[in-house]
Amino acid sequence: MNKRDFIKDIIVDFHNSTIRGVKSRIVEIPVNSNKIITLVGSRRSGKTYLMLDTILSLYSQINSKENILYFNFEDERLNLEKGETELILQSYLELYPDLDLSKCYFFFDEIQNVPDWEKFIRRIYDKVTRNIYVTGSNSSFLSSDIATALRGRTIKTEVFPLSFKEYLNFLDLNLLSHGSKNRASLKNYFMDYLLKGGYPETINMSEDIRDKTLQEYYYVLLYKDLIERYNISNTQILKYFLKRLVSNLSSVCSINKIYNEIKSSGYNVPKNLLYDIFDWSESVFFSFKLSKFSSSIIKQNNTEKKVYIIDNGLVNTLSFSFFNDYGKLLENAVYLHLRRMYVGNLYFYKNQSECDFVVFSKDKVTGIIQVCFDLSDDKTYQREVKGLLDACKFFDLNEGTIVSMDEERELKIGNVSINIVPAYKFFLK
Repeated sequence: MNKRDFIKDIIVDFHNSTIRGVKSRIVEIPVNSNKIITLVGSRRSGKTYLMLDTILSLYSQINSKENILYFNFEDERLNLEKGETELILQSYLELYPDLDLSKCYFFFDEIQNVPDWEKFIRRIYDKVTRNIYVTGSNSSFLSSDIATALRGRTIKTEVFPLSFKEYLNFLDLNLLSHGSKNRASLKNYFMDYLLKGGYPETINMSEDIRDKTLQEYYYVLLYKDLIERYNISNTQILKYFLKRLVSNLSSVCSINKIYNEIKSSGYNVPKNLLYDIFDWSESVFFSFKLSKFSSSIIKQNNTEKKVYIIDNGLVNTLSFSFFNDYGKLLENAVYLHLRRMYVGNLYFYKNQSECDFVVFSKDKVTGIIQVCFDLSDDKTYQREVKGLLDACKFFDLNEGTIVSMDEERELKIGNVSINIVPAYKFFLK
């Protein structure tokens, strides 16, 4: 059987299949935007299922399945060489010669497996249809690569592991109605979510299988996305650095300190390599940097950076011992929630005191958020409130939020209203 016949089989097989087991996500994928929609994010975060969910939504809006072309380039029947991508369109038209391709929707999964994929996509966009959706693995499909390759034709959508609301949906739980019983259940499930994380595949796994699965995610990211892509020869230094990122969760990460630790162990490593690894680990959605706010752009680029990790379950799996600093885990989860909700630009505030998150939208401060797992200790309470008040004063905002595990109340201190909200409520907003 020649490649054209294989391609036809793949197309027809999809049209004859029923999409099952797809849970809806909160992430909204633009439809009919006249832009190429690119889904980027960590491995196994659910990009393919989000694409399939979008196809399911389109089924109710268009005349027939034939108007949708879905192609997974990891299909073992394919081995397209350079210049053979045109076989896809040719085969599609041979199957359905009466189709108006400009009204069709093209979904290309794991497209990085196609040689010169960017030229193929640009050609379709310019000459065939503008309804194009693509995903790819991090190592060959980083968001910075997409911006360069598709030259302004694309809308990037970041896909993260599940939010808490999605986590409940994946467990088929409906606990959003009022009542003390539901509140207690929500708190318990949130604690599970806080510790286990939100990678979709791991939700219903036993602890042992989940840990092994998350370790496998890490090893693929380590070798495929970092070592192979960036040609890193000193794997020991890379592994040590990533472990230090995890141990610095929700805290300022000092490259100088890590450099001195490595140097004192007898390794001669250029400091610039560590800065590069810091950037690379963010580019593959393993870790994220949060800058200290500064009114000077130059100073802001050189300020302290706090570090967050893509998933709490991954944090616990990679820690030498169980990561039991619930405050750090909660802060990490809040950071991911804010990123997931596209709230705008994020910073932390630090002067005489510190506030965890300052949210900017269109150059205007729209939120000031402090995170504290347990406010029962008076010194802790005073420190967290002072940090929030100082940030509100600095940014001239008269309200702020403290996310805690259990506490719920409202305060008025001077002209600042403080809303202390339990974590499960904050995450379900």
